[in-house]
Amino acid sequence: MEHAQSRRRFLGTTAALVSGAIVGSQKLFGAPALIRSLRESSSLINGVQIGVITYSYRDMPDQSAEATLKYVLDSGISAIELMGGPAESFAGAPKNTVDMRSVFPLMRKRRENQTLTDDEQKTLTEAEAQMKAYRAEVAKWRLSVPMSKFEQVRKMYNAAGVSIYGFKPDAFGMQNSDAEIDYGMRAAKALGANQVTLEHPANDAHTLKLGQMAAKHGIRVGYHGHEQQTPTFWDTALAQSPGNAMNFDLGHYIAAGQPDPLGLIQRRHDRISSMHIKDRQGPANGKKNLPWGQGDTPLTQVLGLMREQKYTFPATVELEYQIPAGSNAVAEVKKCMEFCRKILS
Repeated sequence: MEHAQSRRRFLGTTAALVSGAIVGSQKLFGAPALIRSLRESSSLINGVQIGVITYSYRDMPDQSAEATLKYVLDSGISAIELMGGPAESFAGAPKNTVDMRSVFPLMRKRRENQTLTDDEQKTLTEAEAQMKAYRAEVAKWRLSVPMSKFEQVRKMYNAAGVSIYGFKPDAFGMQNSDAEIDYGMRAAKALGANQVTLEHPANDAHTLKLGQMAAKHGIRVGYHGHEQQTPTFWDTALAQSPGNAMNFDLGHYIAAGQPDPLGLIQRRHDRISSMHIKDRQGPANGKKNLPWGQGDTPLTQVLGLMREQKYTFPATVELEYQIPAGSNAVAEVKKCMEFCRKILS
């Protein structure tokens, strides 16, 4: 009941702002982020769209759609790649009892072939068993949820000045049914997104299926990679269907020691649906994720190339470096945003 009332208050405030019911220099309590977004903040800078993947806010205590919107606004960003959690919880999905904030780092360690302690492996194994049961429950829910719920999310975000260009629910893997995949693509369109994103499945039959389904829905599937990215990493998927595209990760590409990222972007810009940006070191320097400007990733050159060539795909901030003591994800994403603004202005 309290959550529903909070949602109504939030939507009501947003609607009032958009309609002009609250204007001028009148002091507004409880809505500073909305005012900044509507009057001042845009992360489309000299033709380059800077966005953020909401995974960046994974350490924040409230993962609701409303709270996530406030994090985005407070970061000074006006376009996003939305993780599945905020939208699906708004739409009434079963609650996930697994603390993903503690599981995400363990999944990343395993994906990057780092050694897990016995306790970490036990925690991850137990969490994955719980997640398997949870996914089965969510899969059943997805078959009946009305798309109007996702349209409400789009309207709420758009009213506050934020567009949703990408959607990343856990619905496009090889373990998901065709019905779930179809649901995810329909939900993306209801949210206003032009793409869905997922980790590259390394399975040609699956990328063929996803590309064909995406083409029918009039959207694209952006395949994300980590240190397995190479200049030819996406070639098969891109050849299979115009519905397949790249969710290129610039930072991971540098950490993998791959050459000439600007050349890859120039060659493939029309097949890049979105690009994750972060600052990582190359292999010779340890591959660490660092505060922006301290690593080896050519952020200045890449953003400059996007501005000069008028590339329209978004550059998506992904916060992965360690958050300093006394700060939080919102403050650090805002720093990343300002780093981009200085380069592009």
